[in-house]
Amino acid sequence: MTHPAKADIFTCARCGFCCHGETTVSLDERDQERMVRALGLSRDEVARRYWRITGSVVQMQVRDGHCIFYDDTVGCTVHEGRPWRCRQWPLHPSMLDDENNYRTISESCPGIRTDIDYAEFCRILRLLLDRSADGRLGE
Repeated sequence: MTHPAKADIFTCARCGFCCHGETTVSLDERDQERMVRALGLSRDEVARRYWRITGSVVQMQVRDGHCIFYDDTVGCTVHEGRPWRCRQWPLHPSMLDDENNYRTISESCPGIRTDIDYAEFCRILRLLLDRSADGRLGE
């Protein structure tokens, strides 16, 4: 496999586990633009309804212990417009440095392929990260 794809190690099951919690995701300018396009609303409307803005920091709001865009019946309601951090997750570079990180994340995420060993998983993830210009697998 000389040109691996993200799907070789992960396919999102849209289970929503990563969408739950009281923390949120910061949005860079590209994330904001992508989300506005996906929602088909004005930037001001998206900001008012979905973002938490503190100074120059823009984040998605959290409601009822999960991301504002998570719905129990359909999962992510802005999946095509989700931020790069959500697109990258769970393929975080920290998994390369610590097998325990890999194990913890793979136990909570049904989308990670567990039929390949850790060394092969890391080999593919390294290739994917090296291929991405800025380490953003989600772009």
